Amino acid sequence: MSALDYVKLARPKDWAKNAFVLMPIPFALAAGGTLDLRSFALGVVGFSLVTSAVYATNDALDAERDRAHEKKRHRPVASGRISPPAALAFGLALLLLGVLCAALSGVTGTLLVIAAYVAKELGYQLGLKHVPLVDVFLLSSGFVLRVVLGALLVGAEPSSWLLLCSSTLALFISLAKRRGELARGMDAAHRPALAGYSLPYLDLAMAVSAGMTLMGYALYCMDAQVLLPGREFASLPFVVFGVLEYLRLSQVRGEGGSPVDLLLRSPALVLCGVGWTLASLWSVGLPI
Repeated sequence: MSALDYVKLARPKDWAKNAFVLMPIPFALAAGGTLDLRSFALGVVGFSLVTSAVYATNDALDAERDRAHEKKRHRPVASGRISPPAALAFGLALLLLGVLCAALSGVTGTLLVIAAYVAKELGYQLGLKHVPLVDVFLLSSGFVLRVVLGALLVGAEPSSWLLLCSSTLALFISLAKRRGELARGMDAAHRPALAGYSLPYLDLAMAVSAGMTLMGYALYCMDAQVLLPGREFASLPFVVFGVLEYLRLSQVRGEGGSPVDLLLRSPALVLCGVGWTLASLWSVGLPI
């Protein structure tokens, strides 16, 4: 056991998922929101620590099952380097620290988002993760909560368009995760919900959710009042490319089991994200 094992247990690499927190910011600022860097940072750090607490708890509870997985068996708890009780205690400490940071942000909504995230994870661990479709909806809700958090931290109410686009995109990513697991040979022995899926079904479901994402975002570009005339569709090509590239990597190369790993291994998706950010800032008239 070492300090590095506890860092691995917290999975800071997965904080990359918090990129979803940034999604609503250009549009929220253009609509009159304000960005207080201290408050924003405390809110994001607090949520990140809570997600790490959940990862540590999950690893403690799933250690026996993880030992049968070719990659997860090397995790600190599954490998025996950290005991399950120690992992649970570490998770509790991270949870308390995360709630403290969220409270210090001064944004009441941050604590509500954290409560919703913890409740979602509790239901997931109590057995809902074994129910096909329910599991991917719960996974996708974690991304949507990040988007809601981003809006609240800049003093904006999440719009219906924001919730529609983020939820369909999150569902698409969650379905790709399950597809990636099936494509790599994982079965119901490790994740019981996989017994309810097949590659053809997941391919179709991903196509449906991808189409909903693109259509929803295109309609938002036509309807949003914060987008300047003539610049409404500036960010749309990046969304189309990003979704289709993610679909290609998932269905052609069998990736997608871990959205963070897929993103970090794809320079095209990283550049697409940068392009979307710049185009979004330009489309609402904010300085680039």
